[in-house]
Amino acid sequence: MTGHPSGAPAGRLTGRPIDRRALAGRHAVEVTGIVPGSPLSVGNGELCFTADVTGLQTFPGHYAAGEGTLLATMASWGWHSVPGTGPGTYSLESATRTYRTPRGPVPYVDMAGELSGSGGERPASRAESWLRANPHRLDLGRIGLTAPGRPLTPEDVSDARQRLDLWTGTLTSRYRLRGVPFHVVTACHPALDTIAVRLESPGLAEVAVRLAFPYGSQAWGDAADWSQPDAHTSELRAREGGFTVERTLDATTYQVAVRAAGGEVTRAGPHEFLITFTGPAAELTFTFDQPATGRTPGRTPGRISGRVPGCTEVLESAAAHWAWWWSTGGAIDLSAGQDERAGELERRIVLSRYLTAIHCSGSLPPAETGLMTNSWRGRFHLEMHWWHAAHFPLWGRPELLERSLAWYAAILPAARATARAQGLPGVRWPKQTGPGGRESPSPIGPFLVWQQPHPIFLAELVRRAAGTRHALDRYAGLVLETAAFMAAFAIEGGVGEGGFSLGPPLVPAQESYAMARARARNPTFELAYWSWALDVAQRWRRLLGLAPEPHWARVAAGMARPLVRDGVYAAMDAPPYTVRDDHPSMLYALGFVPPTRLIDPATMRATLRDVLARWDWDSTWGWDYPAIAMTATRLGDPDTAVEALLMPTAKNTWLPNGHNPQTAALPVYLPGNGGLLAAVALMARGWDAGPRTPGFPDTWHVRHEGLVASP
Repeated sequence: MTGHPSGAPAGRLTGRPIDRRALAGRHAVEVTGIVPGSPLSVGNGELCFTADVTGLQTFPGHYAAGEGTLLATMASWGWHSVPGTGPGTYSLESATRTYRTPRGPVPYVDMAGELSGSGGERPASRAESWLRANPHRLDLGRIGLTAPGRPLTPEDVSDARQRLDLWTGTLTSRYRLRGVPFHVVTACHPALDTIAVRLESPGLAEVAVRLAFPYGSQAWGDAADWSQPDAHTSELRAREGGFTVERTLDATTYQVAVRAAGGEVTRAGPHEFLITFTGPAAELTFTFDQPATGRTPGRTPGRISGRVPGCTEVLESAAAHWAWWWSTGGAIDLSAGQDERAGELERRIVLSRYLTAIHCSGSLPPAETGLMTNSWRGRFHLEMHWWHAAHFPLWGRPELLERSLAWYAAILPAARATARAQGLPGVRWPKQTGPGGRESPSPIGPFLVWQQPHPIFLAELVRRAAGTRHALDRYAGLVLETAAFMAAFAIEGGVGEGGFSLGPPLVPAQESYAMARARARNPTFELAYWSWALDVAQRWRRLLGLAPEPHWARVAAGMARPLVRDGVYAAMDAPPYTVRDDHPSMLYALGFVPPTRLIDPATMRATLRDVLARWDWDSTWGWDYPAIAMTATRLGDPDTAVEALLMPTAKNTWLPNGHNPQTAALPVYLPGNGGLLAAVALMARGWDAGPRTPGFPDTWHVRHEGLVASP
């Protein structure tokens, strides 16, 4: 599609340069007290530290996140598994079941127990429990204020004023603690896993900074278990200018090196240390360091350093980095428009750029709650990787996607083994996994297929933003092996002469059909995505100087036409065809997926109207709203695109800190943030040969710089 079939005008694109410092400045976050669901974070993509109103992690119980807290210190590399079990005891074979398919019997990792929503699960065996709970992401350490005698409480804090300055990446907290003024500055080094804290107060000698360490938790949404002090060790070692705590949790080891200018350390328990002060000011840095022998697959070589920077160095490095970061890459300014909603949308955009940079740009695909709290035990979902990180190339930051895209090469052997076990070439990517790429038992995840084309899409975005030669050199094998599996997975026959089907067994992106996985087939979204991605893979073959693969061409051209019922696209071509909850994923066959020969725009327009009129919005997820906006944009309906982004529903709520909470168990949901940025890039910059600013009405004066056109 190259125009606006509805006749709606596109938003105005003005040429005045964007004042990027002012753009970041007007969306600095300020709070004047405890906002329980909305703490503020500093980070670098690999390490994240989330603080309460004191600038530290003093009141974790008042920032609850389901079973745990939002006040965590997490790293992309920080993982743990409980002892006494493992692949030798609990292997995936114990959770594997054979399914009948058109290709014959095929083994799938399954789950005999039950899932009942976010965090709710009833595994049928100890094996299922262990395989779903290990490895889990670990809270690396809790850093907060404490006072001898009477414990600190939120009521001890008054006159609070806390500000997250996006331009410098610095969190400044001013308040009175039991009537005494405190000034705390917190920041994260942009290239080292180091947190800096500067404290100033005439009452500093009356408090201490408490550094405490938990055991790893197997709970669904908690990263810290404080009930097992005998299961791990925390050894204190003196070093010049401070101390080091050497941590051992079964096979997991790491160090925390602390510089404490103006402070002295004492042990207060087996895993608790107090830093006390004699003067009115102190500077602390905490460097979290994983031994080189335990590096996470995909972690950037040379990132780990034994050097412990000082507080001033961290603050200056953070300020220089974030000023550079906001000054380069993509930017959008909506302040000149006439629509009263523009300010709120611009706020969501700016804060989403910051949040995805600190949570979603590490060396592993992120969890849906990023590095702020655990969801699914901190494990990541590869069907969500696109929603977390695809926007980076579109906003001129392909290198931030490439950090986690490189991880796929580390799990190629596991992905090849899965494909081979199912009698297919190439690689089959897992759904819910950890650093090693092992699938998790589930009645849903192993049957999803819409994560399979993602590496092709993501590599294509890198190619468009970073250059063809660069992308081919790094990701050609990833693209070709992914396409080899996809072409072989499609089943010839049953849809007309020469046609190709998907499934069964299969679970569509709309997971409402999990119980029908043994008979589900031909979901509308996946059919279009399969066809488009195989065409892209063929284009990569040509760029590599290779001959086209005839079978890939036959599959791409011969995918089954999606089922149309009552003039609209069904979710899939099997009973119950369409249920009206969860993701309205049939829409995403044109929007998320660029135009293909399979999708008729008029039928999709009718489907969009039908969904908007009749869907159960309480059951949706945060990324559905930007996905709907993409569909409306491709259909030439900018009014609906903007309305979708700002739809006033529970799942489209945005907190003062920029997060998009979903439920009590999912108080943070980064796919909503990343999806917003991908949608806005499409709406503002458009696509190849498409209209200018196709997703904004004429009353929106859109200024943008540095964006890359979508496919």
